[in-house]
Amino acid sequence: MKYLAILVVLLFVIPTYGQKKKRDDEAVVVPTFVEGVTYALPRTGIKVYVKAVREVFVPGPYAAYAEQLLGVNDVKTRATTKWSIAETKMVTFSEPDPEQVYKAMGTSASLINLAPNGCLAGINANGVGSELATIQSNKTFQKPDYDDGFSFDYFTDTPSFFPGDSTNNFRPTKVGVEQKAAQAAQRILDCRMNQYDMAAIMMDGEHPDGKAYQVSMDELKRIEKNYMTLFVGRTTFKKETYSFDYIPASKPASGQAIFRISDENGPVPASDLSGKPVIIEFEQTADLLKKYSAYAASENPAAGQNGVYYRMPGTAGVKIIHEMNVIATARATIAQFGVVAPLPEGLLNGNYSVEFHPETGAIKSVSSK
Repeated sequence: MKYLAILVVLLFVIPTYGQKKKRDDEAVVVPTFVEGVTYALPRTGIKVYVKAVREVFVPGPYAAYAEQLLGVNDVKTRATTKWSIAETKMVTFSEPDPEQVYKAMGTSASLINLAPNGCLAGINANGVGSELATIQSNKTFQKPDYDDGFSFDYFTDTPSFFPGDSTNNFRPTKVGVEQKAAQAAQRILDCRMNQYDMAAIMMDGEHPDGKAYQVSMDELKRIEKNYMTLFVGRTTFKKETYSFDYIPASKPASGQAIFRISDENGPVPASDLSGKPVIIEFEQTADLLKKYSAYAASENPAAGQNGVYYRMPGTAGVKIIHEMNVIATARATIAQFGVVAPLPEGLLNGNYSVEFHPETGAIKSVSSK
């Protein structure tokens, strides 16, 4: 046991001889950290509002007899649904650009002002960047309801069965489609004849009440129109409103689909290949971009050292195109079509106040404190 105790003591003592003694004059290495305030420059999005018209055609049950009984040719016999764009409107919105994220360093980091969405709003500018961001939702896509409660059976007074008589033991007889069509055609002809007779009486000055005449004429026209739909069919129209968001790239590709028009469901997202594409195109102002690029370059070797950048936004003409037709145009300021430049270092020493447009990242004002 005596030797075992000595061996344990040596195991704890011997390693200390192998350790290097630190010199008194040796410098202590302290790790350095790069701290700052991270922010983003904004980019511009396009929100497109679309009013689309849904046109639904339901063929009449007596379409096959339209030419024979009424002389109406080329009557459609197939149900169809068609969508068309009635109105298009564009507005812009802004959001942080993931491709333009920076970190403010040094004095500027303690003076920086940010908007609620994290975009740069000002330097040493009190009261800026306090606006609350708003949210605006797009319409949820769902299959439209085509059933409006209409039925051709609601305004025809032709019975489905005729009462029997002594020739058939008084058993009811089913009325055929051709017989129903003939009776409906007769109703139309009667309405037209009554309108003619009333108009002839009015011309002779024998009608006692002009208001009663007009009411009677309107009712005859309504009945005639309803019975005509039994032959030529019925078309209904309904407007639906949609909205779509599109974020153009800094160098947008030509002919990008912003949404599509489906024959069945109307406006649908661009990812739904069942519809025909509605294209958005941009024509940038090249001369403005060229001059911005020339003046954005700085000869100061310290330019950008504090990590504060701003944007000189570009402009562009915007077109919305559907089936080779331009359905909307606009001029817009697009932040990401411009040029990014460092803010002059001389404005970051605390003696100046700089405000930025949080929608575009452009300088709004510079003033001395």
